[in-house]
Parts: sequence; structure tokens; C-alpha cells
Amino acid sequence: MKGRIYPNYRGGYQVRFGRKLTKSFKHLIDAERFLNYIRVQTDNGTFDPRDWQKINPLGFDNLAKKWLEVKEKQVRPRYYSNLRNYMARAAGKWQGKNVKDINFGTIEDFLYGIEGISDKTRHNIKICLSEFFKWVSKRERIPMPDIPEVPYTLGWRNIIDVGTQQSIISEVRKISYSINPKIWLGIKFLSTYVSVRPGELISIREKQISLGMGGILIPDPKEKTPKIIYLLQEDIQHLNTFPTSMPDLYFFRHCHSKGVKNGSRFGPGYLYKFWKRACHNLGIEGVDLYGGTRHSTVTALGRICTPEQVKDATGHVSAAFERYFQGKQARALKVTEKIKELSGEVVELNRIAKNV
Repeated sequence: MKGRIYPNYRGGYQVRFGRKLTKSFKHLIDAERFLNYIRVQTDNGTFDPRDWQKINPLGFDNLAKKWLEVKEKQVRPRYYSNLRNYMARAAGKWQGKNVKDINFGTIEDFLYGIEGISDKTRHNIKICLSEFFKWVSKRERIPMPDIPEVPYTLGWRNIIDVGTQQSIISEVRKISYSINPKIWLGIKFLSTYVSVRPGELISIREKQISLGMGGILIPDPKEKTPKIIYLLQEDIQHLNTFPTSMPDLYFFRHCHSKGVKNGSRFGPGYLYKFWKRACHNLGIEGVDLYGGTRHSTVTALGRICTPEQVKDATGHVSAAFERYFQGKQARALKVTEKIKELSGEVVELNRIAKNV
């Protein structure tokens, strides 16, 4: 299959190469140059008819759209929204560029050319592109480009001691219980059941709560494996005070609140609003809901629990989780205490020796 050049009835020339490649030119020299280029590609084993199709099947924007259609069925809506935004940035830069022409340098220039974002967001975009190109490589059977590293340092949330935490939660109850007792209960749960993330908490439906079993089923957590959160007896008693509702209703939902639909789910910032108000009333600054509940509790556990015990309680010990757990530092404290004991023993021995 070497291809041929034909005169075009509208004027100019047309290159036909096999059944899938047809391309028109105004001048014969351009048609000959293109045909020779295709012949060289064929001889080198690099010819791919998809590179020349008008529908541009290997165009970045076309494949990005298909990949997002796949991911929408696989991931949570919030995560999908992030992926869609990241790919929109890349599509704005590369548009219909052939994915085979996107290499390490192209990706690196794009990532570090984005202004006004944090290193963490830049890293997230890099992870998104890495997943996309892995999918493209498998789907289209083309080599995957090298992906540049994007180092970043996780931010540190301010944490508090358990006493301060409980004072804030008590203040939350004081200011919110008459509005909706589930506001206080939700924040209490976040500080008690550290395996539950805020997004998972507000997504709990009535049918997921089994008081007979004494637990809450989280069917689709970030860890991918369904998990059951077993409740303390006092929390089972709290839940028993609420009337039975339709099984598909969200448990943490609004009731008779201004500006929101009755029965709608708490928004992602609703509990934080009352947490901030309680902190303001107590004169506490710089502690967000996540840091003041989950992370503060985990740090307190680091002094009394082993990593294995925490893993049993939470279902995982991620790198970020370990940063707040501080298990190594807690174990180091025990060594320091032993050093102090040894120092005391040496002092006592020296005292005895002097008196002998």
C-alpha cells in the first residue's frame, strides 16, 4: 500500500492512501511531500491512519470527553467534578492536539504554567492526567508519556486538646439544639467516630442506621469496601429519640430552617458554620471543624493507642492520618520517660554510695 495522487475535480490534488486516508491539497508539490512522508512512516512502522482522520479520534479533547464519561460512572460526584475541572484546564491548553504528541515536556510546561493554584492542586491535576493517560494507553494501545513529579507539602490543620474540643461541642449544643439537634449530634459524631469523613456523615440515609445492630452502614466509603460504624450506647439512645422516617431520607437534614428546603440534606459547610460560631463565643480562633474534631481526636489517641489499634478503629492509616496520629512521637515520649527513670536510679545509687 504505497498510495497515489489524483487530480481533484474542484482543482488541486488528492492523496489516497488505503481506504481510510484521503487528504486534499492545492498544489502538487504539497501532495507529493505528504505522500512521501506517509510512505516513510509506513516503512518505519509508525503509520497510524487515526492521526489523519477528520474526526480526530486521538485528539485530547475527544478522548478527555470519553474518559470523563467513564469516570462519571465510577467515582463520587464531588471527585468527578474535580476531574472535570482539571481536564477542562488541560483541554483549554491542548484542545484537539494528538495525544501521541503530548510528552513529558508538554505536560510539565502545562502544570507549572498554571498560575494562582496551590502545590496540592497542581499535584492533583498531575494525578488526574496520569490516570487519563494510563486509560488512553490501554484503550488506544499507544505508549504512555512520562509524567513529571509535582512535589507538595500537606498543610497542617490546627488541633486542640480534648477538653477544649468538648467545650466547643457543648457550646454547639447550646446554640443549635433548639434549631436542629442533629447539628450537635453530627459534630459529636465527627469527634467520636474518626473513621467517618464529613462527606460520608451528611450522606447517611435513614435506612443505613440500624439501632438493633447498634451501628451505621457506610456502603460506599472512600476505602471502596463497605464499613459499619458501631455506636456507643449513649449515641444509640440519642438516635432513639428521633421519630422513624422514610428510609431514603437523609438523616442529617434540615427541618423548618429559613432559606433551605425542609427535608434537604445538610450542605458541606453547614456543620462548620455552627462550629465557627461556637468557637467565636468561646474566644477560640484558627481551628476548623475537621482539625478540631477528627484530627484532634486522632492526635489524642496517639498517646494511648498503637497504630494497629487505630487501624482497627478507622479501617486505615493513611500518610495524612499518621501525621496527626503522631504515633512515633508518642512512643518516643515513653522512651524519654524511661531515660528519666534511669537518671533517677543513677542519682539514687550515687546518693547511696556516698553514704556507705
